[in-house]
Amino acid sequence: MNRVNFIALGVVAVVAFVASSLWYSPLLFGRQFVELSGVAGSPQPNAVKALSEWKAALGVGLWLWVGFPVVLLTGSMLWQNVPWQLAAIHSGDWLIKLVLIPLAIALWPKQKLKSIASVLSQ
Repeated sequence: MNRVNFIALGVVAVVAFVASSLWYSPLLFGRQFVELSGVAGSPQPNAVKALSEWKAALGVGLWLWVGFPVVLLTGSMLWQNVPWQLAAIHSGDWLIKLVLIPLAIALWPKQKLKSIASVLSQ
C-alpha cells in the first residue's frame, strides 16, 4: 500500500484554491462571470460566515453527501452491478467526511477563523 504524502496533498489543495481564485478574479474571467451570471460580487466574500452555526454546517454536509456520493454510488449500483453493501460502506465513509468537515469549521473558535480568513483575503 502506498503512503499518503500529506505535504504534497496540502500543497496541491492550496494550488487548486489559488488557481480557482485566479480563474474567477478580474484578471481572467471574473468580470465576464459577473456580467453573464447577473450576480453582483460582494466586496469581501466570507465562506466562514456561511458555516458559522453548527446546524447550517450539518445541513451543508448532508446536502453535499446526497448530491454527490449518493448519486454517484447509486449509478454504480445500477449500471456497474456494484453490490449495495459495498456502496453503503463507501457512502458511509463519505457521509462522515462531508459532515465532519463543515462541522469542524463551524465549531472552530471564532477568533482563529477570523485570523485565517484575513490571511487568506490578503
